Amino acid sequence: MLRIADLEFSSPLVLAPLAGYSDLPFRLLCQRCGAGFVVTEMVSCHGLVYRQANTLRLLDSDADEGPLAIQLFGADPVAMGEAAVLAAERRPAMIDINMGCPVRKVTRRGAGAALMTTPQLAAEIISAVVARAALPVTVKMRSGRDQGSITAPEFAAMAESCGAAAVIVHARTWGQGFSGQIDPEVIAAVKRRVTIPVIGNGDVLCPEDARKMMADTGCDGVMIGRGALGNPWIFAGQAKPQSLTEIATMAADHLALIERFLPAERLVGHVKGQLARYFKGFSGSAQFRAELMATANLDQLRQLVANAIDSEQTSS
Repeated sequence: MLRIADLEFSSPLVLAPLAGYSDLPFRLLCQRCGAGFVVTEMVSCHGLVYRQANTLRLLDSDADEGPLAIQLFGADPVAMGEAAVLAAERRPAMIDINMGCPVRKVTRRGAGAALMTTPQLAAEIISAVVARAALPVTVKMRSGRDQGSITAPEFAAMAESCGAAAVIVHARTWGQGFSGQIDPEVIAAVKRRVTIPVIGNGDVLCPEDARKMMADTGCDGVMIGRGALGNPWIFAGQAKPQSLTEIATMAADHLALIERFLPAERLVGHVKGQLARYFKGFSGSAQFRAELMATANLDQLRQLVANAIDSEQTSS
């Protein structure tokens, strides 16, 4: 059981914030499969303060959505504090601060992983968000700037001293981006250094990876990102099904949620990117995905998924 502050979650497996993927439909699907809590895509503090339409859309939720964390990013303590107030009005379970994103458009402004090189500014941001959020605040971080500067244990201790209720450690450096392998010892070192919960992140592609990370590092929970794309079953502690019918049925459920919650102008392109991941690794999957990408509208998408269900049932 994972506990953060006075919150108790049904599972230690949680969905990472994934730009372009962890929208409301995907979060709902992952929670149906057992995710303990889910996190929004990154939300710009300035976009939120200025109430930009595209930013506000990232905060969309639903009564059926379970524990939700809103992830904020920025490098201005005042703006981050103001954004925390506005985010808290949406009644999430927690607010997460992104101090781990390595993408240049984020780091060049001093936000994301760049904050690990400016710990005083990072401390001011955490303190500002904690002071104004009136909710548990978590901090997502990296191992450090590069292999010569592994600062996560010290950074986590600073976050705890500023009032963070938990830390999430993606055990790659800023310099690694999303390449190479994680170093689980960094997660273990953070766990030894702080008393608040530690959630490990990185290279978790199946339930066994999650169990191994918890056993090897002592972390309290595991955040799953890319391993959940096209594979929400991972939150149920199950391997991805080998039945095309089960795969296509889940894809159809995902499609229905996308149609229900996303604006029409985003639907077709977004659906293709999401659904193609379900059908990797099957006999004929390359042809299926080519047909998926060639579809021109939602009716064709629905029919293609329905045909995938029918084809296996007919052949069995």
